[in-house]
Amino acid sequence: MFEKVLVANRGEIAVRVMRACAELGIDTVAVYSEADKHSGHVRYADEAYNVGPARAADSYLDQEAVIEAAEKAGADAIHPGYGFLAENAEFAAAVEATDGVTWVGPSADAMETLGEKTKARTVMQEADVPIVPGTTDPVDTAEEVQAFGDEHGYPVAIKAEGGGGGRGMKVVESAEEAAEQLESAKREGEAYFSNDSVYLERYLETPRHVEVQIIADRHGNVRHLGERDCSLQRRHQKVIEEGPSPALSEELRERIGEAARRGVSESDYYNAGTVEFLVEENPERDPDEPLGGDANFYFLEVNTRIQVEHTVTEELTGIDIVKEQLRVAAGEELDFSQDDVELDGHAMEFRINAENAADEFAPATGGSLETYDPPGGIGVRLDDALRQGDDLVTDYDSMIAKLVVWGADREECIARSKRALAEYDVEGVVTIVPFHRLMLTDDRFVDGLHTTKYLDEELDAGRVADAQERWGTGDAESGEEAAETTERDFTVEVNGKRFEVSLEERGAPDIPTPEAAGGGSSGGMERPDVAEESDEQEVVVEGDGETVEAEMQGTILSVDVEEGDEVAAGDVVCVLEAMKMENDVVADRGGTVTQVLVGEGDSVDMGDVLVVLE
Repeated sequence: MFEKVLVANRGEIAVRVMRACAELGIDTVAVYSEADKHSGHVRYADEAYNVGPARAADSYLDQEAVIEAAEKAGADAIHPGYGFLAENAEFAAAVEATDGVTWVGPSADAMETLGEKTKARTVMQEADVPIVPGTTDPVDTAEEVQAFGDEHGYPVAIKAEGGGGGRGMKVVESAEEAAEQLESAKREGEAYFSNDSVYLERYLETPRHVEVQIIADRHGNVRHLGERDCSLQRRHQKVIEEGPSPALSEELRERIGEAARRGVSESDYYNAGTVEFLVEENPERDPDEPLGGDANFYFLEVNTRIQVEHTVTEELTGIDIVKEQLRVAAGEELDFSQDDVELDGHAMEFRINAENAADEFAPATGGSLETYDPPGGIGVRLDDALRQGDDLVTDYDSMIAKLVVWGADREECIARSKRALAEYDVEGVVTIVPFHRLMLTDDRFVDGLHTTKYLDEELDAGRVADAQERWGTGDAESGEEAAETTERDFTVEVNGKRFEVSLEERGAPDIPTPEAAGGGSSGGMERPDVAEESDEQEVVVEGDGETVEAEMQGTILSVDVEEGDEVAAGDVVCVLEAMKMENDVVADRGGTVTQVLVGEGDSVDMGDVLVVLE
């Protein structure tokens, strides 16, 4: 077994992996950005290394910096968690090529084969796994999209090769939309995955999202650990996950599980992974009569990593999936058979995101956890990294924690979840706890008849607003400004080795300059002024026209207007990437563009002026 593992991630998943390592007697190494220097995963690790500034591309996605940190620390393995570099075959190959460091995941070759959707579809088709009608070769033109729509009907889904979680996917409702949606999908693919290759699939009208957890070793053993139902989604982002699926009969469950196992076996795959399927739901069925063994299901994709919702499977099976990942990576053989895998009871995972569900799930732009008192008791598990008093880091995703609840059956699980969510006390940061409490009283969800489209197309937004008003806490409002932080730099020597140390003190007085202390330069050496001129130029809005402002922090993916253009109300002026989603920024009213104050690739904060209209 390994002696020291570097976790190439942050937040709750980094702590989750470190806890498994601790139980196996493995030391842990954290990497962190400047934004995360006080974060929970840094506190938890045995040692930690700064890998760059807040921007993910310059820190958590910097492959060389992460590998260099592993080498400095003497780590003999790297675990990627999920997100960031977890599904990057290039990074996996770089780790595999590093002497003395083992990649905790599938081989780079398997990741490349199953991570690209058209290759994965081909593999699954050869393994006799049902796939949605679609292309196995990338498409480049709007004419190809239109031809596919003429043959299979609309809507058509355009999907990025490296995509997942709805990122890089666009839905084409008619031939007229083909060019615009193709360009948008390719742009997202390039922005998120450095790959603008896309493919097509028939878009299912009433799909459920059902995924099967897989673990395989290097000795040819492949096990599936049952399925999870992730059908409650908003804009293709999962919100609540559960297992087993309330919609599947035992016969259908067995068919889907064996299809996943068969497909993975054919692809020379090892370590953890998830095979995702779309199951055609019958919204008119009796909730007490699950879908039969002859129901249609189709392969969607393979996630070549651990999933956010792996906790659901762990609660059902008692198998620690992260420990199994480490054992497989160390060359050990799985010590349980497929017949040994049994699902006990029912489990749900609630993503506790810092978002306002009543405001289109807008992410919080800051704040601190003035009160943080999570629930406990039998059947309740909390995966988190933040603690009371911590500031919210908004440079990455909005997840604060994952609440996982187990019950002997789905009815008890729902009742226990209601209790746990009511106990969850968070002050200072808005969360979607009120939304979760609403869903546990929602007839469609309680009956298990929801599809992936339910939240976006059917749920009454007024009910979400009422839930937020009834149970929400919102952002903290205080008349006092936060105490200023003074940073003091020291050079210390320990056992003959010099270290540069930064100490932050809240409310501490500023360190005076020599001039402020009444003295000049000491010993003829010049001291730098404390205040320096900023190189940044202030953005000046000319005239008194209408401004189009950023509604959230993010990065500009494209600017769609130029000075002098005429725009109408509702026209898109630019595209903003925030919280892993592409958001159209539109003009509230028509006019002439007199100023464009941003460019492609610019980072913006909420309230920044993007475009001015006269």
